Amino acid sequence: MKLFPSPLTSLVLLGFWLAMNASLSAGHLLLGLLLALGLPLLLVRLRGERASPSNPLLVLRLLVRVLIDIITSNIEVARRILGPESRIQPGFIWLPLRIQDPHGIATLAGIITMTPGTLSAQVSAGRRHLLIHVLDLHDEAALIASIQQRYEEPLIRIFEGACVTANPETRPQLTPRSE
Repeated sequence: MKLFPSPLTSLVLLGFWLAMNASLSAGHLLLGLLLALGLPLLLVRLRGERASPSNPLLVLRLLVRVLIDIITSNIEVARRILGPESRIQPGFIWLPLRIQDPHGIATLAGIITMTPGTLSAQVSAGRRHLLIHVLDLHDEAALIASIQQRYEEPLIRIFEGACVTANPETRPQLTPRSE
């Protein structure tokens, strides 16, 4: 086991500790160092598999695309909310996942949740589908194709390079929860 399993985490912990206490006294510095060195050592076993994204240029292009989509979605959601309520058609859809990497799936779910008007709700067993709530659902097939093309395809290339194709006919069914 390494003495410093996560140097960046240690530096961030020390910085937060000193900033929260607003003091550079010897006691706070010593306690901050103990926490910064000790916590990563204690928590190293909890660390899961690390992501290893490739292609930094593609990551940057995806980030720009997501930021632009967030801005345009904010405008579209505001327009829908300020318009007639009867024109809004909320709904749930199952997005078939072709991406296999758990970090890629988590990133896709995060992108969908950060984009106004959509929310990732659940990953199916086997990580084959992602349940998404949509504020205004008019064309399920077009939305699925857009998400796959805009976000999932770049994430596949960033995180794994290979994909597993899910069969849309085997989508999980929505079942009401018992209370």
